[in-house]
Amino acid sequence: MLKKIAVTELRLGMHVERFEGAWIDHPFWRSRFVLTSEADLLAARSSAVRECWIDTDAGPDVAVVAPATPEPIAVPAPPGEPVAAQAASTSFDDELRRAAEVCQRGRAAVMSMFGEARLGHAVDPQRCLPLVQDIADSVARNRGALVSLARLKTADDYSYMHSVAVCALMVSLGRTLGLDDAACREAGLAGLLHDMGKALMPIEVLNKPGKLTDAEFAIMRTHPERGHELLSASQGATQSVLDVCLHHHERIDGTGYPHRLADEQITLLARMGAVCDVYDAITSNRPYKAGWDPADSLARMASWTGHFDTQVFAGFVKSLGIYPSGSLVRLASGRLAVVEQQNPQVLTAPVVKVFFSTQTNLPVSVERVDLTRGGDRIVCRESRSVWNFPQLESIWLGAAAT
Repeated sequence: MLKKIAVTELRLGMHVERFEGAWIDHPFWRSRFVLTSEADLLAARSSAVRECWIDTDAGPDVAVVAPATPEPIAVPAPPGEPVAAQAASTSFDDELRRAAEVCQRGRAAVMSMFGEARLGHAVDPQRCLPLVQDIADSVARNRGALVSLARLKTADDYSYMHSVAVCALMVSLGRTLGLDDAACREAGLAGLLHDMGKALMPIEVLNKPGKLTDAEFAIMRTHPERGHELLSASQGATQSVLDVCLHHHERIDGTGYPHRLADEQITLLARMGAVCDVYDAITSNRPYKAGWDPADSLARMASWTGHFDTQVFAGFVKSLGIYPSGSLVRLASGRLAVVEQQNPQVLTAPVVKVFFSTQTNLPVSVERVDLTRGGDRIVCRESRSVWNFPQLESIWLGAAAT
């Protein structure tokens, strides 16, 4: 029997018959299929489509999967390795204050390394280990705080803070994928150093406030190999760090660079680096474009067939949430809210800060709402560019945003 449901009610295993609305509004090349992929589930929920039809004879009905308590997206741990503990031991607000200090130390450390590299001096990755440990400790205390804060960058410090952000994202993703503490620190170090080759790029190209020419882009595409050479000469970089530096722009379908590696030719850490690098890049403000909304960024990344390892990407979604911190969302009540932090057990019901009414088209008093407690729910993500709320970051991050 065909049944019309809200896209937010979709669950794995359902047989999708068709989407309501124009084909261009949803990310799938076909309309009839069984929903088996976490990435496809994310893409459907994040699309412009609001409703769809399912075939309950060919797959589960809504009543069977209990939409009131949606299940988290599960990512299998590597064989023999338990998933790291998810419970936070520090509140989001408390950890933000500590994370701000870590971010400042990280910015200074990466800036110093870039400066040394530009002067032709050797870079010692081992000096970064205390910083990586501080970042890993922050992620362990509260997974979302430092990851969220590191996404905020100015045009002047993008290159430096991007390295700090990717470090934090790598540690968080490693924990979700079940890597042990030592492996998470290794992943974090690789993330911190993945873009060292950019220190050797011409400043006028690296900081150009506009679209690169073909010739300039060709120069920028050499940064993985230049970084690999730089770190290899230091004698302090592990093979994993060197590998992520060289291969974080490879793609699963073999269309990446510099070596067009594909599938199993790309190591797990390099696959992780590819996802973390792209996410932070597209969500960050740049001189030539505003960053995309976090939830919108995940939806777009989910639609890029052949770009990322699907299991790693599913783990990345689980580590951030379907609606990552900083996402602008619309609630069933007609209010707009910005996502503050995640509820790890229910990825579709984060803690949000409500601040605007679409019914009156006026701001409302900021209210923190835990969506797992009922009373309201997210119905869709909203476009930051359409609403253009300049105070959005200060609403969900408070003083830490300044």
